Amino acid sequence: MDSDEEEVEVQRVPLSLRPEWSDVTPVSQNDGPNPVVPIAYKEEFSETMDYFRAVFLADERSIRSLHLTSEVIFLNPGNYTVWQFRRVILEALNADLQDELDFVEQVASDNSKNYQIWHHRRWVAEKLGPDAVSKELMFTKKIFLLDAKNYHAWSHRQWVLQELGGWENELDYCQQLLEDDIFNNSAWNQRYFVVTRSPLLGGLEAMRDSEVRYAVDAIISRPENESPWRYLRGLYKDDTQSWVNDPQVSSVCLKVLNSKSNFVFALSMLLDLLCHGFQPSKEFKDAVDALVPDPESSDSELAKTVCSLLEQVDPMRANYWKWRKRSLPAKTV
Repeated sequence: MDSDEEEVEVQRVPLSLRPEWSDVTPVSQNDGPNPVVPIAYKEEFSETMDYFRAVFLADERSIRSLHLTSEVIFLNPGNYTVWQFRRVILEALNADLQDELDFVEQVASDNSKNYQIWHHRRWVAEKLGPDAVSKELMFTKKIFLLDAKNYHAWSHRQWVLQELGGWENELDYCQQLLEDDIFNNSAWNQRYFVVTRSPLLGGLEAMRDSEVRYAVDAIISRPENESPWRYLRGLYKDDTQSWVNDPQVSSVCLKVLNSKSNFVFALSMLLDLLCHGFQPSKEFKDAVDALVPDPESSDSELAKTVCSLLEQVDPMRANYWKWRKRSLPAKTV
C-alpha cells in the first residue's frame, strides 16, 4: 500500500456473531438492583467483558479464551483479573512464551507505565529464564527511547540483570546513555547499580578509581548537574575517610569554585568535607571569599562562610543552610 493511501480499518465482528462463540452465554456485570452511578460502557467493551466473565466463571482454559483475554486487555490493560487468568491459560496450553513477550510489547507501546503489564512481563521472563535476557534488555531499551526515566522499565531491567544475567555490555550501555544526556539521572543510577552489583567488575572498591575519574570529568563539563556530584559521593559508601582524604574530591570542588559559576554543589560538597574533618588549604579560603558579595561578611570559620554563601546562592533551601550553620560543631575550620 502506498504511503498516501488510507489504511482500511478492520471492522470488529461482535462476539455474538462469531460462530466459535455461539455456544457461550455471556454473563452481564452485576451492579445490584439499584446502582447509584451506573457506568456508561461502550457496547464493544460491555460485550467483550460479558463473554470474558462467561469463560472465566467456567474456568475455560482454551485458545479462544486466550484470544479473548487479548481483546479485553487491549480495551483495558489495567484489568488484573484478566492478566491473571491469561497466565493460567498460558500454563494450561503450554503456550510459546516468546510469542507472549511479543504480545506484551505490543500492549506496552501505548501503556508503558501500566503496572499489570510489567508484572506479567516479569512472570513470562522468569518462566523463560536466561533465554529471555536479550529480548528483555532490548525491550527496555525501546521503552527508554520513549521515556528515559520510566521507573517500571528500569526496575524490570535491574531484575533481569540480577536474576537472569546479561551484565556483559551494561556499563557500556550506561556510558552511551550518559553521552546522549549527561543529565539523565536514571542512567547515573543504573551505572551505580552496575558498578556495585555486577559480578563481572569486582565491586565498588575495584572500580572506584576509574569511576571517580569519570564522575570528576562529568562534573567539570557540567558542574550544575547534581547527578555526578551525588554519584561521586556514593562511590565512597561506608568509607567516609577515603572520601575526605581523596585529593580528587577536594580538587574538583576547588576547580569549580575558582570558575566562579555553577558552584552550588561544589560548596555543598566542600561543607560536607569540612564537617567530616577535611583540612583545607588557603586556596579554599581564598576561593570561597572571592564568591562572597560582601567580603566583610566573611567568617573566620570557612564552614560558616560556606553556609552563609549557600543561603544566598541557593535561596530555595535557605532555611536548610541556616540550620546547617547552627548545627556546625563548635570548632569547625
